[in-house]
Amino acid sequence: MKAIIVEQFGSIENMKYVDVEIPSIRPKQVLIRVMVTSVNFADVKTRYGNKGQGKLPFIPGLEASGIIEQVGDEVTSLSVGQRVLAFPQNGSYAEYMAADENLTFAIPDSISFEVAGSCGIVTFLSYKLLADVAKIQVGEQVLIHSASGGVGTTAIQVAKALGAKTVIGTVGNNSKISVALDAGADAVICYTNENFSQKVNELTHGKGVNIILDSIGGKISEQSMNCLSKYGRLVVFGNSSGAYGQFQTSELHSSCRSVLGFSLGTTRKEQPEVLRDTSLQVFRMLENGQVTIKISQKFSLKDAPLAHQFIESRNSTGKVLLYMENT
Repeated sequence: MKAIIVEQFGSIENMKYVDVEIPSIRPKQVLIRVMVTSVNFADVKTRYGNKGQGKLPFIPGLEASGIIEQVGDEVTSLSVGQRVLAFPQNGSYAEYMAADENLTFAIPDSISFEVAGSCGIVTFLSYKLLADVAKIQVGEQVLIHSASGGVGTTAIQVAKALGAKTVIGTVGNNSKISVALDAGADAVICYTNENFSQKVNELTHGKGVNIILDSIGGKISEQSMNCLSKYGRLVVFGNSSGAYGQFQTSELHSSCRSVLGFSLGTTRKEQPEVLRDTSLQVFRMLENGQVTIKISQKFSLKDAPLAHQFIESRNSTGKVLLYMENT
């Protein structure tokens, strides 16, 4: 089969389009013929060797949609021919991939391979952050950093679907404001142009927001505490800035505020069973139109290096897809 492998950590020049063996499956796994996979910022970090402990060479990719070609002897809930979304064992930038049964989810007929192949990370993550970690309540106000990206635009919609009264987004470039507004944000702030926490406090009449979703880290995390309400929850799920914020416990106890952490990667590894209900919730939201996936750009599998280059340019808004030549 054709696949993209990363030969050495570093630039996109280390990504090669090659022939490799179709993966074999274990008793509780399925073999999937990939239709569509997506490029996530985590893939870029992994290529640089900044995320995970991957051994070289490796196939990148965290999610894909496709058709089950083979099932392991101990698989009970899935069958050959089913359309599925899956989080693979060893990468998805390939024509075939192996995935554990408990990380493979049958998709409704109304959901296309494009949507399924691009929605897993952003919808599962957004739902877990808001519903299960932050425990959003109807009528609460939410601030979402990096609001124009794949997770950001999805989290805006999920927050609204779960009953948020107001959703405020932040972006790092004025050109991205319209993207977050189009996704349903009530207001969008460019944090490179103005003090976002001061603006959030103005928008919330000095009360601050109940929930903040932060994938940037560093000073953005620290400044976020200045606009987090009493009993508010700051959820940290990334550090795209390359730094982590520093907090004092004095910022927490008397105000009853919380700083929470979440990793979808850790959850896939340690508690995959909790994602079954998440899949049902996000598929329902996709089917009834509460959540739509914005596709930013599509590349063929062999052009995966260009897709990574596009992601790194910070010009992408929404999801970047890779499709197989045979689809």
